[in-house]
Amino acid sequence: MRYLTPDQSARIVQLLRQRRSVLREEIRQGLLKSGEAHHKDMAGMVSDAGDESVANMLEDLELADVDRDVLELRDVESALVRSGRPDFGGCADCGEAIGYARLVANPAASRCFACQERRERGYAHGGTPSL
Repeated sequence: MRYLTPDQSARIVQLLRQRRSVLREEIRQGLLKSGEAHHKDMAGMVSDAGDESVANMLEDLELADVDRDVLELRDVESALVRSGRPDFGGCADCGEAIGYARLVANPAASRCFACQERRERGYAHGGTPSL
């Protein structure tokens, strides 16, 4: 079953490729920046424990950004693979159409709005922390 017209599908693929390019560059820049920060720490550029703490926190945040970008890149790559199938644009959970407007807003979406909302409500909170 086809959910998108050929023109709509081509537009989503174009958006996915553009996003993939942006994410690759952001990951590359983040890794370069992280490497530079680590080198500065190793070279003794941090003058006291407070500065070192802030530098470590900033490096951790930069690495978290890279991790987030890598996860999104995986979603984009997965969507590009799905784009070659006739059922591209169908919800992975219910099988209904995801909707062109949703795919334009989030080309890597694999679920319709209702199923994504239901998933987020069910998985919004991690497990209860325990010691």
